[in-house]
Amino acid sequence: MNPIYVAIGQQTFKILPDTQAHADGHAVITHTYHVFKDERDNDDITRQPNLDLNISNPDYFGYITFELPGRMFTYTSNGSYELSNEDIEQLIEQINHYRDHPELWRY
Repeated sequence: MNPIYVAIGQQTFKILPDTQAHADGHAVITHTYHVFKDERDNDDITRQPNLDLNISNPDYFGYITFELPGRMFTYTSNGSYELSNEDIEQLIEQINHYRDHPELWRY
């Protein structure tokens, strides 16, 4: 899936969805969204296996995991930057809007 670009105030973020489904007798789906500072001139961030465990990009803020979409989320700071509570809430709101409107999805 292509990146999602989200603006909050003067800052633009690049969100990389990382959705995994496992069907080994149990259906488990995780929805993780990796958050980067939007640096479109330096667009070397690509999807990789285990992306959430191997981030070395200096523009990385961490990731938001949707445990129960619409109700429970976790944010893990795992990079050079950390999001404020207000930024986290606004990002979750915008990601939820994106998730609820498939017509916005670019393939």
